[in-house]
Amino acid sequence: MLTVARPAAPPPTPPLAAAVAAPTAHFSALAAQAEALKPLLRERAPQTERERRVSAEVTERLRAAGLYRAVQPRRFGGLELSMEELRQLSYTLGQGCTSTGWCFGLSAAASWMLGMFPSEAQHDVWDDAPDAVLASCIAPTGKATRAADGSLRLKGRWSFGSNCDNAQWMSLGALIDEGDGQPPRAAFLLVPKGQYRIVDTWFTGGLAGTGSKDIAIEEEVTVPAHRSVLFSQVLDQEAPGAQVNDNAGLYRLPLLSAFPPLISTPTLAALRGALDDFVAGAAARATRGAFVGGGATIAQFGHVQSAVAEGEAALDAAQLVLQRDLQQVIDLASAGVKVSAGQRIAYRRGHAYAVRLCVQAIDSLYDVVGGAGIQMDNVVQRAWRDIHAVAHHISTNWHAVSTMVGQQALGLPPKGQY
Repeated sequence: MLTVARPAAPPPTPPLAAAVAAPTAHFSALAAQAEALKPLLRERAPQTERERRVSAEVTERLRAAGLYRAVQPRRFGGLELSMEELRQLSYTLGQGCTSTGWCFGLSAAASWMLGMFPSEAQHDVWDDAPDAVLASCIAPTGKATRAADGSLRLKGRWSFGSNCDNAQWMSLGALIDEGDGQPPRAAFLLVPKGQYRIVDTWFTGGLAGTGSKDIAIEEEVTVPAHRSVLFSQVLDQEAPGAQVNDNAGLYRLPLLSAFPPLISTPTLAALRGALDDFVAGAAARATRGAFVGGGATIAQFGHVQSAVAEGEAALDAAQLVLQRDLQQVIDLASAGVKVSAGQRIAYRRGHAYAVRLCVQAIDSLYDVVGGAGIQMDNVVQRAWRDIHAVAHHISTNWHAVSTMVGQQALGLPPKGQY
């Protein structure tokens, strides 16, 4: 279980090679690597924002630490950790820099998704580059047509390609026209760097360092049939990759029960980082001006104390919800159980409500940060912007998710993604 309390200083970081030699130490070794990188990410966070992407240098540090291999299949040198363990690694990194934690979690999850593609697609990527970085655009905004030889002709434009600058492959959502008069089918298609164009559209107030730029394919490219997987297959626990990667608790997880927690978790990481920074400076920061309480430290004000308490409580509750729900779906999939629609909707509620709790808590903390909170290098204001940005994501937006939860509870057909 992930410890909600502020962690103690980490032990010396063990080399990754030592971790690989001892299977039970895999997660502990990567957790130590993530903890050791956190100060660097915190130092680089303003630069990451200014450059509007995670740097190639930081990406290489993550790759060299073995972090991108967390949920990669073992047969390609991966560690096959659980999605909950991946979430914990993202949480640790995100305390240093929310954008970096976001990019890491989503790119590592793209490797998890590749493990659900047909085996030949996995060989296409990992035979030549076993530590390749992947990125994805989930929404099926591209269009693909089936050719006579079974291959797919793909073109389109996609938004929110987080970490695309550092990726060697993109997994792109598209609607496939099979040419048989049936409605198009949603799928993910795997495309190598060089067959798509990155369009620099990422100028944002929150998650500014994620480099979530547009991806464009103006002229059709040919995608071999084996480099595709249907959305219905990864949603309904029937992904073809699970036939060769037999870890059911990983590669038979329903996509929308296991992927959204990695979108929610950066809000928890940002809140944790903001609370730690705020508390560390509160005792030494005196108020100024001719008003009641002038000259006292801000730690002495009741509303400040309450805001800190609310942040800790929100973080505790959000962690418990995400942990419980993700572990439950892992246990079900491991036992060969199909997760019901009702269960999947309940998990979606937890993903969105965890973010809602963090939004409310960071609003309260930002309300008491004072004049220092308008400075761009203030950690609390950056967390405020980042958390609100995550709350706008369709997968974790409370208004988008809560309606289908209410519809299901009231006996109405739920309309949404689950």
